[in-house]
Amino acid sequence: MATVNITINDRPLQVEAGTTILDAATAAGFEIPTFCHSPKLKTFTSCFICAVKVEPGRGNLVPSCATRVAEGQKITVSGEEIDKSRRMCLNLLVSDHCGDCLPPCETTCPSSIDIKSFLALAREGMEEEAAKLIREKAPFPGVLGRICPRPCEEECRRNRVDGTAVAICNMKRHIADTELAARKKPVLPDPAPPTGKKVAIIGAGPAGMSAACYLRLQGHGVTVFERRKKSGGMLRYGIPYYRLPDEVLAVEFGAVEELGVEVRYGVEIGRDIAAKELETGYDALVVAIGAQGASPIGVPGEDLPGVWSGIRYLGESGEGRTPGLGGEVYVVGGGNTAMDCLRTAIRGGSKVTCLYRRGREEMPANDFEIDEAVHEGAKFEYLTAPVKIEKDGDRLRLTLIKMELGEPDASGRRAPKPRAGSEYAVFADAVVGAIGQRVIPDLAKGLGLELARNGSIVTDPKTFQTARPGVFACGDCQTGADIAVRAIGNGRKTAASVDQFLKGAAVTGEKVLFNSQMGDLDKVSEELFRYAEKQERIKMPAIPDNQRLTTDIEVETGFIPAEAKKEARRCLTCGCEAVRDCKLRDYATRYGADQNYFGTVEPEGRRVYQVDYSHPVIRMQTGKCINCAACVRACAEVKGLNVLSIVNRGFATRMLVPFGESLAGTKCDGCGECAKVCPTAALISWGD
Repeated sequence: MATVNITINDRPLQVEAGTTILDAATAAGFEIPTFCHSPKLKTFTSCFICAVKVEPGRGNLVPSCATRVAEGQKITVSGEEIDKSRRMCLNLLVSDHCGDCLPPCETTCPSSIDIKSFLALAREGMEEEAAKLIREKAPFPGVLGRICPRPCEEECRRNRVDGTAVAICNMKRHIADTELAARKKPVLPDPAPPTGKKVAIIGAGPAGMSAACYLRLQGHGVTVFERRKKSGGMLRYGIPYYRLPDEVLAVEFGAVEELGVEVRYGVEIGRDIAAKELETGYDALVVAIGAQGASPIGVPGEDLPGVWSGIRYLGESGEGRTPGLGGEVYVVGGGNTAMDCLRTAIRGGSKVTCLYRRGREEMPANDFEIDEAVHEGAKFEYLTAPVKIEKDGDRLRLTLIKMELGEPDASGRRAPKPRAGSEYAVFADAVVGAIGQRVIPDLAKGLGLELARNGSIVTDPKTFQTARPGVFACGDCQTGADIAVRAIGNGRKTAASVDQFLKGAAVTGEKVLFNSQMGDLDKVSEELFRYAEKQERIKMPAIPDNQRLTTDIEVETGFIPAEAKKEARRCLTCGCEAVRDCKLRDYATRYGADQNYFGTVEPEGRRVYQVDYSHPVIRMQTGKCINCAACVRACAEVKGLNVLSIVNRGFATRMLVPFGESLAGTKCDGCGECAKVCPTAALISWGD
């Protein structure tokens, strides 16, 4: 056997003459990516991602799958120049790849929950397995299933079929409630063996306790310092019990403590313990204090007795001492907190009116929250703002002014402007200002942390580490006032960074994988919904109206099993079936490919969604194809059937059944050889 002497990445090797560089490198333990190559097939060199550099040579890169070794070659199979070439190849391939790696609901979810999979489990009555899956990304499904504002549902493609999304949030609640009924408590994995490292977390809200959960599961010792008597943060002290019962918070947050997380209640950092002490007594520190300061209404008289901040009002309600506001109450603001204030005051016997300076369409509160407030009797005065508040006997006199909308402001909404001469007065027993929340900066300043203009703590956006190594921040104190599902997701991501820090590794944060997307909800092809049948969304059951206004018990009662299964079946199962085994995604992640490198405007002739489900065994999703032609060659060279062909030329090239025929109309025997070599799941053998 004749051999030749070569080097690969400066490593001397002796290999058989006539061997390809790809085979020689692979045998020596070097990994060279390739899409079009298969040991069963003749060399084709269509993808060029296997390119390497050979010296002596012309200085250009060559395809390793088709280049034979020769005596004295110096071969480079990785490095900046080669990686750049592979990245550009991938940019070209993914720019014409019409397929979703993940469903749009999952990519929109701030906690990155695998929604499609938990719905599939619930569809089969496997709620306990579904709860376990959700907790891989978010430890509080029962909480989120009640209060999440559902950004995932806004992008659900069911909206294009029925006009309503799958009830993802309600299904999350059903899954958690079903598990609790069966197991009597949430089920979390066992923690990893102890690492000997200790982490201090300030704040037992959703971000802090999420970080605590995942750090404990990684084997670290965790102590949480909480100034209040119970955990939950603004979930407990900012959301009424008729939306989120105390027992749901107790059982889900309590499960984190049962993992071995110590929570020291009634301890305020800066008062009972100096913040600096935590840095010396622990290996890492996570600040998760939330945004618990109230933004002012900004008018004279707001410091008068009878004027409340929404945070204070809901906070006292969360403590079990809901203040009586009197017969006539005005709530200023248009967010979800304002809606909670309205509905809580109604339960206290007040007649309530919401004052909002813009119109209904501009309100930041979720539509379903506004609808619930209207349903329960709240009145709304749009394009109306307070000018001043004065004491008038034992009541309050509010001077209001009508507004009109001008040009859009920095938020993108049309800016309200006072209408001259439109002032008028109303009388109230109480006024509640629910304008917004802010971070109280004292603790962060005590730690010497940098603050943004809005008072939030500045961190690396991916790792959540501050400029001080070992000190991290997450939740509303880092983002500014935001939604709980983001705080929970960021708590998990922070835990990943803290774990890296404690292990002495580079702090890079949670790994982000490449994600191909077909387009926004309103832009994806109507062809995508060809096989979808219309199905009405299951309405969430609720207690009777005559009960909800006289009690703090939970308004919504949850799905029964038959309803849950029916709703889960509405899922269109978007996303790729082979997402965990896809070469294209793996390489695109590894080399940092950008699907929009060549621009987001779709060029004429760009690949569109196209499928052929006619065959009982082989499913074709031509939009995912990257033109490697491996399927065409496998059908011809392995089977000799020539069912598939390269159709058209240039940008219009496609791997299809010739002459516009369906796959079922060919002599395809369903052997699956085409699917075995397809690197992108454009062809799947699904009848087995």
